[in-house]
Amino acid sequence: MASVPSLAATVHQRVANALSAALPEAGSADPLLRRSDRADFQANGLLALAKKLKGNPRELAAQVVGVLDGTAEGAERPADDVVQDVEVSGPGFLNITISDQAIVRTLAARAADARLGVPYAEHPGTTVIDYAQPNVAKEMHVGHLRSAVIGDAVVRILEFSGEQVVRRHHIGDWGTQFGMLIQYLIEHPHELDHGGEGEVSGEEAMSNLGRLYKASRVLFDSDEEFKARSRDRVVALQAGDEETLALWQRFVDESKIYFYSVFDKLDMEIRDPDVVGESGYNDMLDETCRLLEESGVAVRSEGALCVFFDEFKGPDGKPTPLIVRKSNGGYGYAATDLSAIRDRVHNLKANTLLYVVDARQSLHFRMVFETARRAGWLGDDVRAVQLAFGTVLGKDGKPFKTREGETVRLVDLLDEAVDRAAVVVREKAEDLTEEEIAERAAQVGIGAIKYADLSTSAARDYKFDLDQMVSLNGDTSVYLQYAYARIQSILRKAGDARPAAHPELALAPAERALGLHLDQFAETLAEVAEAYEPHKLAAYLYQLASHYTTFYSECPVLKADSPAQVENRLFLCDLTARTLHQGMALLGIRTPERL
Repeated sequence: MASVPSLAATVHQRVANALSAALPEAGSADPLLRRSDRADFQANGLLALAKKLKGNPRELAAQVVGVLDGTAEGAERPADDVVQDVEVSGPGFLNITISDQAIVRTLAARAADARLGVPYAEHPGTTVIDYAQPNVAKEMHVGHLRSAVIGDAVVRILEFSGEQVVRRHHIGDWGTQFGMLIQYLIEHPHELDHGGEGEVSGEEAMSNLGRLYKASRVLFDSDEEFKARSRDRVVALQAGDEETLALWQRFVDESKIYFYSVFDKLDMEIRDPDVVGESGYNDMLDETCRLLEESGVAVRSEGALCVFFDEFKGPDGKPTPLIVRKSNGGYGYAATDLSAIRDRVHNLKANTLLYVVDARQSLHFRMVFETARRAGWLGDDVRAVQLAFGTVLGKDGKPFKTREGETVRLVDLLDEAVDRAAVVVREKAEDLTEEEIAERAAQVGIGAIKYADLSTSAARDYKFDLDQMVSLNGDTSVYLQYAYARIQSILRKAGDARPAAHPELALAPAERALGLHLDQFAETLAEVAEAYEPHKLAAYLYQLASHYTTFYSECPVLKADSPAQVENRLFLCDLTARTLHQGMALLGIRTPERL
């Protein structure tokens, strides 16, 4: 695997070295290099430096140019031809143009590497990521979409960077409602039975659970004796009664059949060992509370065990406590979350704890993290981050509901996206069978939903508009998938001509623009992994497809002027396709070879 320095990194280093040579007193100054529409790059750092050294910025810029192009006294012209032209502009900017040869050579080095020249992170660690947290015996709805989709993309991106990633699905599998469910199942023992042979579908499993949940809730609300038996059953569950635990496990197993069917539709891998629900920390809760109380981090208040903070106050101006254990002896979410932190830091040896959780829970997590810091469970060498996400809105800009005001079932949403995508695929399909159309429709429809989510900054709300999501125009995954499929079509038609880099050829403007953007892939990924911002990868890929569209319309590929130019343009096509494929895979989106 060969890490390939980007042209931006090479130019940055050249200008920094020239600055030090021209002005030894400046030390190591940052040239502040950025992309420019006047040239390939612009260096703006000379203005601040001239001000600091009380010099004339244009004169300073001219000295730096002399070192860069080898015309200054004692300066040597670089042996390679990376920088083709440097000019001083305005009050002292440097406009820098890269040579065509350097662009093609750098891209050839990327193409020669299976990772497209993307290096591994310098200091990888262990990240435990908590995402996709459905509740046992409850249907997944649109509110579960973002945690799953964002979490899955972040897992893929971090693993690609070399990070050791431990997935955790903190499912809601404990609590007082299980007393009601288990007691109902004891009194109606066949409610979770399956008819017929063979595998149980997720739809059937959820249908059973949903029916049982509704029936038990009606009974609980109307029958005081059943309510009392249900409450006794909670006590038995928490005490570890074997019969009660066995029935509880049936609910968990039935729910997993359903969860896994939904995640399968979402084209996401969920593994059994990664599912560690609230119940997974039961044995630690008592000790967590004892340690917090003994260390003085938590105190008793009105019978409850609480942690107080000066910085978190309620509307009445009084401090809002984090309740770790309630006055009735029951444990709150905080006890489970704090126990999970202890497990993840001490047993899983995490350097980073990442929680992909709704922004509305931000206060809870700030208090939990601060409590863990005070208790010494989160040391200086461990960071805890909530990757908080916004709400999914309907076209009207309000939280997404059905016409009847109900929460939208996630399965219905995914099925509708696939149906809409099938219409788009069928319109375009020239030589696809019905089976292929169905397969592509799933890849396009699910890709459309994921991309709409991931192309928005996680912290922002976004509007769920299926018509827009499956559109061939605009910033959609379908646009990217079609760009990829179009390239594959060209490569199939190329016959004997093969992709090959030809650094000796001059590049057309659209080829240069495409080439420079392809070269930014590794830097973009590093930025995305560092800040957990998949939307920046989505933006990069959309720009890549846009650059390719311009290149395709302006630069004939198979009918180029010479065999060498055909090969060079096929090379650009092939590298674009590989970059699109790799980038989309990191977002969890498929790229069909034909559409």
